[in-house]
Amino acid sequence: MATSIASGSANLHFRETGCWQQSLFSRVVSQRCCQKFSWSHGVSNNLQIKRYSYLIGETQRPFQTVVTSCIRDDSTKYFDFAVIGSGVAGLRYALEVAKHGTVAVITKAEPHESNTNYAQGGVSAVLCPSDSVESHMQDTIVAGAYLCDEDTVRVVCTEGPERIRELIAMGASFDHGEDGNLHLAREGGHSHHRIVHAADMTGREIERALLMVVENDPNISVFKHHFAIDLLTSQDGSDMVCHGVDTMNTKTCKVVRFISKVTLLASGGAGHVYPSTTNPPVATGDGIAMAHRAQAIISNMEFVQFHPTSLADEGLPIPPTKTRENAFLISEAVRGDGGILYNLDMERFMPMYDERAELAPRDVVARSIDDQIKKRKEKYVLLDISHKGRDKILTHFPNIAAECLKYGIDITRQPIPVVPAAHYMCGGVRAGLQGETNVRGLYVAGEVACTGLHGANRLASNSLLEALVFARRAVKPSIDHMKASYIDQSVSRWWDPPVIPMQLGCNILDKIIKRTKEVRKELQSIMWEYVGIVRSTTRLKTAEQRIGELELEWEAYLFQQGWEPTMVGLEACEMRNLFCCAKLVVSSALTRHESRGLHYTIDFPHVDERSRLPTIIFPNCSTMNTTWSSRQLHKQQMC
Repeated sequence: MATSIASGSANLHFRETGCWQQSLFSRVVSQRCCQKFSWSHGVSNNLQIKRYSYLIGETQRPFQTVVTSCIRDDSTKYFDFAVIGSGVAGLRYALEVAKHGTVAVITKAEPHESNTNYAQGGVSAVLCPSDSVESHMQDTIVAGAYLCDEDTVRVVCTEGPERIRELIAMGASFDHGEDGNLHLAREGGHSHHRIVHAADMTGREIERALLMVVENDPNISVFKHHFAIDLLTSQDGSDMVCHGVDTMNTKTCKVVRFISKVTLLASGGAGHVYPSTTNPPVATGDGIAMAHRAQAIISNMEFVQFHPTSLADEGLPIPPTKTRENAFLISEAVRGDGGILYNLDMERFMPMYDERAELAPRDVVARSIDDQIKKRKEKYVLLDISHKGRDKILTHFPNIAAECLKYGIDITRQPIPVVPAAHYMCGGVRAGLQGETNVRGLYVAGEVACTGLHGANRLASNSLLEALVFARRAVKPSIDHMKASYIDQSVSRWWDPPVIPMQLGCNILDKIIKRTKEVRKELQSIMWEYVGIVRSTTRLKTAEQRIGELELEWEAYLFQQGWEPTMVGLEACEMRNLFCCAKLVVSSALTRHESRGLHYTIDFPHVDERSRLPTIIFPNCSTMNTTWSSRQLHKQQMC
């Protein structure tokens, strides 16, 4: 877990060689440890990083340019850069920093198993002469309910086209029109056709292209089936410094420690805090929870995006034979291409809710579908694209067509049963314009980060774009930090290693896993029932109480079975991360006394311009550090 070493421990001293900001850890915050600040107030939008070198005794050791011997033994590995996550953000960053040092890409499952791989629609970018950066910015800000950081929006919209061209140069193949130019689709919330895509499997194509280049890079080592347990940190005065990450090889059940000069969190979101999500099984909020325990600042966690249209299994002629691990996404591009939403009486309903109808932003469409389902006491609505030409449908949506056909739906002739599902975390670890955090040596990119781009609601196809832009922007400061850092070979001994609880025996472990799975379903049910698309203060407070009670009950059960604070297991660690993220969402939601974007509450149904500020959760928050799920696993070691 995120372990703090007192300054001076193990003869470690720090020397300042650059300017820095005063730590915000001691800032007075509200009772729930959340406050709303502008992006320029409280935390710099371009957080400054302390530069430091290590001193051993009285003699300064020279800076080491790269770690030349990456792997010392089976339990500890040394790299210049550790990248947690193998989606578009992690891979794109790894390819750049690998030009300057050794890189470990640490991924929870197979390298391709990421949210990127499931992204259907595409990447938004200004690539048409009739389009403009200003138009893309305006669409992003409107969709984000005017909570976006304008500097971030401008950076992303301006740099996006070059990031697309880089992908193409690396071998990514996108669809082209008859004129030979890139075929640009349009999705909800966009005023122009600007979505670059590869049919309805864009993420899969980007992942394929990047993984192929990564596999051929001798400076990059990919460690699959390595679950990230916690960041390794030390204290420098009021600052926290990141030195790598503890992981668990889920195939061998061994703990592997990665010591690195720079760490990039690109671990994705936390969709599985809800019972139905389009995210793959790996999306359990691990990066956000690890960063929170490592005292990183968290922002905007109340804004959980529910995709309006995931496949409703209950409406399929041929039901699935087993429960899905994640909901099947029906791309935003289906509505962008002319798809129409109907209730079960085949009445078109979106024009009643918004003049943009099916092309309204996702939060509007999701709430409209939710309202129809609740008012009519039905379980799903219908999305119909069958009025379009068969060849066009099959060309644009081959993956969706094939998946639906398996369950008896021919989308060229029949409407698709759909229902909202948890899809994307607009909040996350607060990042500056170069992906930097308030923890030195720790950078973030992708869904785990909160850069200010999405505001209160993400515009369709802006997620892959943000990941590409911030992965690239984090490169230079990461290299600078790496070159100014030195890895002492004794550093791995600063933290007690996590323990795999094999001594408890198979029967006890099976009981713990079984109970943990039950608790996970209970938490998901609470989140959907009380912290879903439409909220209220009473329901949020009920969720807060029930989650707290459930967490304490689960932890008591673990410790009754012989579990100890230093023990780790995949199911247990995922569970504590889900608890952590759920509490962050609820705490943030309770502090926002307005309805904005994805956060809609019946108690404050209107937008309050006085509240047009991001929500900030500062570290060292006593109310968030009272349980095993929220506190550091390892005790501080004193020498």
